[in-house]
Amino acid sequence: MQQPGHEQNADQIAYWNGPSGQRWADRHAAQESLLGPIADVLIDRARPMPGERVLDVGCGSGATTFAFAKAVAPDGFALGLDVSEPMLAQARAFAPKGLPLDFVLADATVHSFEPASFDLLVSRFGVMFFADPVASFTNLRRALKPTGRLAFACWREPKENPWMMAPLMAVYKHVPKMPPVGPEEPGPFAFASEERVMRILKGAGFVDPAMEPNNLPMDVAIGGGLDAAVEGALQIGPASRALQGHPPETYEAAKASIREMLAPFQKGQRVELQGAIWIVTAKAG
Repeated sequence: MQQPGHEQNADQIAYWNGPSGQRWADRHAAQESLLGPIADVLIDRARPMPGERVLDVGCGSGATTFAFAKAVAPDGFALGLDVSEPMLAQARAFAPKGLPLDFVLADATVHSFEPASFDLLVSRFGVMFFADPVASFTNLRRALKPTGRLAFACWREPKENPWMMAPLMAVYKHVPKMPPVGPEEPGPFAFASEERVMRILKGAGFVDPAMEPNNLPMDVAIGGGLDAAVEGALQIGPASRALQGHPPETYEAAKASIREMLAPFQKGQRVELQGAIWIVTAKAG
């Protein structure tokens, strides 16, 4: 059952529990193939140790929670938290048996965590959607032990992530541009600014924040060739959102433009474009 969330997060909670959240859940295997290498980088930088307790915020369908639980087993524990019931249903269904983990449907901004109960706070793209990030990270820091630490992955600037933006630019040849999202509004790129992330973490009481840029090739075809890359762009992400509500002929024209744009990047069954992330680390105190 969904606990009451922060009122300013209501739109995000509705989004991740509606048709969009279900689409993400339905594509969890494909998304994990795409984002798996980022989880590897995050786990390497987070350095989970056997016996530690890990809090995974915005865990989605649970792949990162599974990975952290394996790293801290058998005496540790990983708790995956998300606002999306469709994705948590997937997480619970696919959780490997015997791992020390659990999941909770809750809003991290207001959830009543047991104080000082976790060693490590982690997230792969789950913390950029808070309406009040300072309040959210303040609440999360209370859940960390005084010796606790933080490690999360977030996207850098849109222009540095053509794997997401190039299909959108192709779609914009056929539909009006979506209203711009302000640099401090919740969304995929809300933590692109190094200055903003530093300000948020320091405002929430974290110390020694650091941000490491990483560039990774993103196979948008997920090994399935050009057709799969085109379908992926049409099913999820900004290009998909821009096409919502438009007639079939517009959709088909946009699909042709996406295909034309992606074709030069095809190498065998892969279609690779650059992705750019920050790995953000900090200490609780």
